[in-house]
Amino acid sequence: MSVGADEVVPTEADIRNLVAAVAIARRSRAGGNHPFGAVLAGPDGRVLLEAENTVVTARDATGHAETNLVRAATAAFEPEFLRGCTLYTSTEPCAMCAGAIYWGNIGRVVYALGEAELLALTGANPENPTMALPCREVFAAGQRAVPVIGPVELAQARAVHDGFWN
Repeated sequence: MSVGADEVVPTEADIRNLVAAVAIARRSRAGGNHPFGAVLAGPDGRVLLEAENTVVTARDATGHAETNLVRAATAAFEPEFLRGCTLYTSTEPCAMCAGAIYWGNIGRVVYALGEAELLALTGANPENPTMALPCREVFAAGQRAVPVIGPVELAQARAVHDGFWN
């Protein structure tokens, strides 16, 4: 299994929750939105919340799965609790989402499809003007560490984008 620069091997719970995030991305696509999904798991690995992308249906450029999840998480839980939680996402958080994750006090991120691979899939599609700014770089600019695992190789994370951007 391929993982990102942190070279930390994802756990069975990490893989299970990433697969759930990809299933949410598939649901998002079926609902007329971009194919992105995210889940929040507590310190015990149990899924607490989930969110899909709502950019198209809500006509909200900030309606990424991760920002939608952070909004719900910060409304439902105390910051101290969120520091022990993990956000799982089908695709690497963009700069906006990484900022939301940081400000939302979420303690850890695990993602499947990397930003560079997403750019290769979307190309110049105007619905996804991908930024070449890895989430690790956004987190590194902060005052607290946010451990990241990813990209984690999951064929279904790529497959959910098949035929969508072209």
